[in-house]
Amino acid sequence: MGPKFFPLLDIGGMPLLAAKGHFATKHSHINYFIDVTAQKYSLKGCRAVARELSNKLKGRFQVDSILCMDGTSAVGACLARELTRAGGRSLSEGDNMYIIKGELDAKGNLIFRDNARFMLERKSVLILTCSLTTGTTALQGKRSVEYYGGKVVGVASIYAAIDDLDGLPVISIFDTNTLTDYASYSPSECPMCRRGEPIDAVVNTYGFSKIAK
Repeated sequence: MGPKFFPLLDIGGMPLLAAKGHFATKHSHINYFIDVTAQKYSLKGCRAVARELSNKLKGRFQVDSILCMDGTSAVGACLARELTRAGGRSLSEGDNMYIIKGELDAKGNLIFRDNARFMLERKSVLILTCSLTTGTTALQGKRSVEYYGGKVVGVASIYAAIDDLDGLPVISIFDTNTLTDYASYSPSECPMCRRGEPIDAVVNTYGFSKIAK
């Protein structure tokens, strides 16, 4: 059996699912896995997430480019449309906006090819992720944007366990006020491991792989 999911909240008619258990990510152990499959890979879900985030982003800062991480390119395209839509009360209204995705080199660094650098150089960049727990992935994006001469103005996410990332504002649809007992631990300090609780699944941006017991 895999994780047992329950509806966490409704985003534009698309239920966001979550499962409680013992899950291992690349950087931490967490007690909830939030499944954003419908929100990332369906047009209805992407549009719903984009509307929610754009309402929270409008009037806060200018956005020239959206750096899409964790497979959020479709959400990023919908968000760019919302932010540039005429009459949308956005500081980016009527402007063009770039939706970009980097690639990882052999050392795990996020890089951009020469032909894509103009979308970062001297641009105000919004980092878009699915969930923000430790912030490690988003910080990698921030460092890369700055290396290529861009300025990160904020981080947007479907879920966030933090409201500040290295001095940057974090904008999310929901946070720990919805999941009040959400917890993230370093693998060496995980209390579930110390209690001998087996890991239910290994999770990443693509989903989960259950552990046979």
